[in-house]
Amino acid sequence: MVDRFGELMKVTRDSGIDIMLNGPDRAVEIAFAPAMDALQPLLAAAPSTEVSLILSTGESRPGQPEGFTVQVNSKLRNRLSQHVILEGGGSTAGGHAGGLLAIYHSCKLLRDGKVKFCLVGGVDTYLEPETLEWLDETEQLHSEGNIYGFCPGEAAGFCLLTTLANARAIGLQPQLEIVAASTASEESRIKTETVVLGEGLGAAFGTLFEDAPADLVDRIICDMNGERYRGNEYGFAVIRNPGRFRNAADFETPADCWGDVGAASGPLFVSLVIEAQARNYQKGPLSLIWASSENGARSAILLGSP
Repeated sequence: MVDRFGELMKVTRDSGIDIMLNGPDRAVEIAFAPAMDALQPLLAAAPSTEVSLILSTGESRPGQPEGFTVQVNSKLRNRLSQHVILEGGGSTAGGHAGGLLAIYHSCKLLRDGKVKFCLVGGVDTYLEPETLEWLDETEQLHSEGNIYGFCPGEAAGFCLLTTLANARAIGLQPQLEIVAASTASEESRIKTETVVLGEGLGAAFGTLFEDAPADLVDRIICDMNGERYRGNEYGFAVIRNPGRFRNAADFETPADCWGDVGAASGPLFVSLVIEAQARNYQKGPLSLIWASSENGARSAILLGSP
């Protein structure tokens, strides 16, 4: 496809998925393998255990059929049900913060004792012709003529969550601890005439730190993708929460490497922290991951060593 400058559009495609597959079927095909990967420890230790699935997809946008999220959730559940007992959960079109919001809600269910294990995740794909044309029209598509746009991608990420007691009961060793999780809402949203001052993200950080130890954050991973709005938002959010970061300017933006993966961002950030710990290059015990949706949703999570 060609953009408004006459250049080929830059995207980050999952080359393992049939290029002709689209809509909910494409999203499910992207999501199934990582969902099964997350389930493997439980299936090996206690295959008859019930699991609650909480799923997020990208926000409603041109190129998505009506009922996209519901269809993805239903189709993915049908495939996973052949391997695991799924009980309860839900789905939402949460956007960039969606994967982290799924983790936040699963934490509440686990704390309240309503479930024992949660499979939480996000899946997103921008690779629909109408979606790409819409991104080009709204000046969000990255190109030589629009350096502040982003490279649309596609991905899925999943995490298996439970309490320490439940993990020990079946002999599972946790890889990370969720120290705290928070959500907030931003009124001054992207693609509006308002000026963002980081109120929503700042509030999410503030709530997070209220429930966390006083230790400084060692590592920061976020969904900044090249859009100036996101950089401005983060800068103001940090100013609203002084003294909590070892180095607030030392943050990581995986979209530089894998493109903008929307709702899959948060769970994939978790995987980066797990890999860093496994390979002994984690900067310290406390990691902050955060994401911002165009609909105003903000979510942040603090991860610690188990």
